Amino acid sequence: GIGPSDASPDEGVVEDLPLIDEKAVEQLTEGLISHYLPDLQRSKSALQELTQNQVVLLETLEQEIAKFKECNSILDINALFSEAKHYHNKLVNIRNEMMMLHEKTSKLKVSGINV
Repeated sequence: GIGPSDASPDEGVVEDLPLIDEKAVEQLTEGLISHYLPDLQRSKSALQELTQNQVVLLETLEQEIAKFKECNSILDINALFSEAKHYHNKLVNIRNEMMMLHEKTSKLKVSGINV
């Protein structure tokens, strides 16, 4: 014969399904939604605020990075100017030496010594 171990655990469930009260399901669903919805809405608005704050933070960081890049450019320009000044001084010294040599050779020519 058929023993208790041969019976399916799902046996009889199919027959019970038509007995489910649609209104009860609707009320349970509404109760579940009304229980979790406020928390979910608060979480949603908190996430939106967080996202907006992150956007502001990113824009601020980009501005700060741009400032640092500008500072580096200014430092490079300053280095270039000081290098240009150094070479300008060298040129002035060379010109002065050439003028001095020209004067000496002119004096030597006046003295009658051919250079």
